[in-house]
Amino acid sequence: MPWLLLFGAIGAEVVATISLRFSDGFTRLVPSLITLAGYGTAFWLLSQVLKQGMNIGVAYGVWAALGVALVAAVGALFLGEPLTWLQVGGIGLVIMGVLALEMGGAH
Repeated sequence: MPWLLLFGAIGAEVVATISLRFSDGFTRLVPSLITLAGYGTAFWLLSQVLKQGMNIGVAYGVWAALGVALVAAVGALFLGEPLTWLQVGGIGLVIMGVLALEMGGAH
């Protein structure tokens, strides 16, 4: 169950971050409201994950790594933002680091 909540938190954070891009500095109402709701939902879900006992380093690491990867992918695929092979490699290294955190904490 904590993993499902964590993936929900990641999804909410990605939606909020993409909406932040469209909020035009919080001058557009609908994207601004989606941003606030998305970040609020993301933090609430993350708090529930931690309440259920997931290690904070693993939870935050997975959230950060997948969030960065997904936002970068959405930016490149749908928003016309450039993504170089060096950046892709860096994202891969971040994900590998999170995997190392998870595997290092396995009993």
